[in-house]
Amino acid sequence: MTVENLQDTLPGNAEIVVVDDGSTDKSADFLARRRGRVRLFRSDGRGVAQSRVFGASHAKGEVILFADAHLGLDAGWWQPMLEQLENPKVGAVAPAITRLPATKVVGYGITFTGPKMEVRWLRRKPKAPVAVPILPGCCLAMRRDVFESTGGGWDPGLLHRGNVDNEFSVRLWLLGFQLMIVPDVLVRHRFRSVSPFPVGWPQYIHNRLRLAFVHFKPARLAAVVSSLRTYSGFGEALGLLVDSDITARRRQISAQRKRNDDWYFERFRLNW
Repeated sequence: MTVENLQDTLPGNAEIVVVDDGSTDKSADFLARRRGRVRLFRSDGRGVAQSRVFGASHAKGEVILFADAHLGLDAGWWQPMLEQLENPKVGAVAPAITRLPATKVVGYGITFTGPKMEVRWLRRKPKAPVAVPILPGCCLAMRRDVFESTGGGWDPGLLHRGNVDNEFSVRLWLLGFQLMIVPDVLVRHRFRSVSPFPVGWPQYIHNRLRLAFVHFKPARLAAVVSSLRTYSGFGEALGLLVDSDITARRRQISAQRKRNDDWYFERFRLNW
């Protein structure tokens, strides 16, 4: 349904790249028989971040839209988003998000709630496109030049799923870009109460830790570690982090960024 919805609403010259990231239910098999602008690529369980990067590597357009597998979109939904991307200061843009089927509850971007790195939706509808701390990755567009200049969009060191859009958003803000929500574009997304596939808790915590270790100053990093250390799987998560490229990654991003985490926290009134 999502593929057909995209075909019906995207402009005629748009391509659709589908990444089947190691599914076992044959849900994407019908795409292998399709011809035209829909192309299917299979991967072996890379997780959300790496699958998006993998899909983008097969796309040709100057604007890349990242979309989850269960979306409902209306005609012309993409046009106001592209208008925002005409501003070179804007790194990425997303619509307002509600449930599929639609409800009256709508999210206009996301923000952090505290050092546990948990988040919540912003519920108040702005009158015009507005900057937000975190963009929802379920439907997000960016120019190819931004994708390439920020190291391929998502951090390849993030594991499985969970918190990948948080790191993406923090990094783009610190690299000097703006992230915008277009409130008058409403996209419906199917949220699940239970994941249909296994999600490792240590990997989930690892992604929170990786964000903090790469982007936060020592005092704020310490607050995150202290808040997460009682969680099940913290030790394994820390081990995964130590075995990764975390030191080189922090050094690399620190050398590139134009803002620091204090600026980010002051900009969005985060007090931890």
